[in-house]
Amino acid sequence: MPPHSMVLCMVGTGMLWVGWYGFNAGSALAADGIAANAFTTTTLAAATAGFVWAMSEYLVKGKPSVLGFCSGIVAGLVVITPACGFVTSSGAMIIGILAGIVPFLACWKLKAWFVYDDALDTFGVHGVGGTMGALLTGILASKEANPLVATVADGLLGAQIKAIILTLVLSTVATTVIALIIKYTIGLRPSEEVEVAGLDLAEHGEEGYHAAR
Repeated sequence: MPPHSMVLCMVGTGMLWVGWYGFNAGSALAADGIAANAFTTTTLAAATAGFVWAMSEYLVKGKPSVLGFCSGIVAGLVVITPACGFVTSSGAMIIGILAGIVPFLACWKLKAWFVYDDALDTFGVHGVGGTMGALLTGILASKEANPLVATVADGLLGAQIKAIILTLVLSTVATTVIALIIKYTIGLRPSEEVEVAGLDLAEHGEEGYHAAR
């Protein structure tokens, strides 16, 4: 489902990108070299992923799109987040390239294969991308970027894999419980008629946009 306004999509992506620096670089809790490195790696990964996603679209669909560029930027931000304070600029570029390819394939093919309802491609970008980012942290983390890596380098990949498995189990179980509670109380999704008419009308009795009909 394409967004109703690519202009707002671009504006929102830019706002998200700027805000992400506070999330990644700000996590250092200091204005030091590690924070500066996190800022740099975040920039490189997001920019690279945006370009690679758009080029991936060009190769398989014949045309790059602004939506693909924006999706790639978000994917790059997601994938670099676990690693931003622990990888070098070269590592960030590798992450950016993979972030522009793997989540793109997940959104393009995985959703078509399993036919799941994901209008915002949250699973493809955040689920697949976040998991890949955690895994790549264990592979690409460098003591050149952060001296702390030297103290955990030998077991870092294994620890990341354990964390990924634990997160997947916890998320799956918790989401299933929450979804079942919602399903048997207020309902998990509206009827097809309400979806076609629009939730703005059904839930609020108004529309966000009053175009001529």
